[in-house]
Amino acid sequence: MDRHLNPIHGLAWHMTGDRSQAEDIAQETFLRFWQAAPTWKEGGDATILTWLRRVATRLCIDEKRRMRPIYTDLVPESADPAVRADIELVRSETATRVQNAILDLPNRQRAALVLSYYQQLSQKDGAAIMNLKEKAYESLLSRAKASLKLTLLPEKESLRR
Repeated sequence: MDRHLNPIHGLAWHMTGDRSQAEDIAQETFLRFWQAAPTWKEGGDATILTWLRRVATRLCIDEKRRMRPIYTDLVPESADPAVRADIELVRSETATRVQNAILDLPNRQRAALVLSYYQQLSQKDGAAIMNLKEKAYESLLSRAKASLKLTLLPEKESLRR
């Protein structure tokens, strides 16, 4: 667990956008591995980390499907009035826009993007985790990047004007 917790938590955080949910998913992933450990056979088609990533990815997708918006009449707390440097503010806003755009992607596209860019996996490993052929995985990744470009490009163009 010490060896694989950080990559699994990172995967879950990028997939859900919520640290608490990511912790729950990481915990559930390791619990499932613990339950499957007696039947685990080393040298199969998946390494332990690949198996953990596959389970975590599926749990993230399942969680996003179950989530429903929560509506409330409460006014949110006001933001911290501390002034930050302009550059840090732009970086933070950009990171938030990118994270929101990633969270708006369809589940499988988001999973392919997170596995490739945030987990830095090869297409072969990402395809194995998602139980896809490499061409199908490449197609998912391509569609995800195209969607992000369409979503983020208009904002980028408006910043230049």
